[in-house]
Amino acid sequence: MSRNFELLQRAEKDQELFKTYVTPRPEPGYAQPALKLPRPSGDEALKLVQRVFLLPNPESPRAVVFSGATHGDGCTTICVSAGQALAVQTPGSVCLIDANFRRPSLHRLFNLDGRVGLAEALGHSGPVRSYAQQTGTQNLWLVPSGSAETNSTSPLASERLRSRFADFRAEFDYILIDAPPVSLYPDAVLLGQLADGVILVVESNSTRRETARKAKEALEGASVRMLGAVLNKRTFPIPDILYRNL
Repeated sequence: MSRNFELLQRAEKDQELFKTYVTPRPEPGYAQPALKLPRPSGDEALKLVQRVFLLPNPESPRAVVFSGATHGDGCTTICVSAGQALAVQTPGSVCLIDANFRRPSLHRLFNLDGRVGLAEALGHSGPVRSYAQQTGTQNLWLVPSGSAETNSTSPLASERLRSRFADFRAEFDYILIDAPPVSLYPDAVLLGQLADGVILVVESNSTRRETARKAKEALEGASVRMLGAVLNKRTFPIPDILYRNL
């Protein structure tokens, strides 16, 4: 990981552009099983949650937004993997929230009904847990995006967002939010201002350097705490099994 961090710094010519967590690119022909954490991506998700959520610090983040620099950076996969790893590592309740109203997908990954969720929680009263569905893991919950119209203004513009976000915080021990790309929509910034921070996902050899830089600057300009960056689909010059033992 230190080698990759140095390479990223050199490419950006900026000593503090990103703190980096790495998820490697699977080998050709690799098929990821549904709702499991295959190695090595499971190992990397575990490292991520240990370094972000499970620090021996009372102020460790409890509500974190995951957002890509642009479409296709793998943000949803990283968010789900982190949520699953966190649910295994802690007895507390973990809630995944799909805030990507334009491209909702979390409910399909878990084969759950996505018609009622965050949009309804923002538009109606009632306990927020009533908008959550339990996944196959006992302490892992999912709040789908709900039935928001994709062409309308994002439900996150609701004046009730702050109070409902506080309700989710009170109901669940950990909250992981899958948000749309920082560079394309304001949603990640709106949520990041209420959460404990944002993890930015960029894809190796795909995300443009300037796009990643602008996404970082947009978060900083809105006084959103950036917890780090995940460099997704990193291609290693040595076999995976050897890299894990370095």
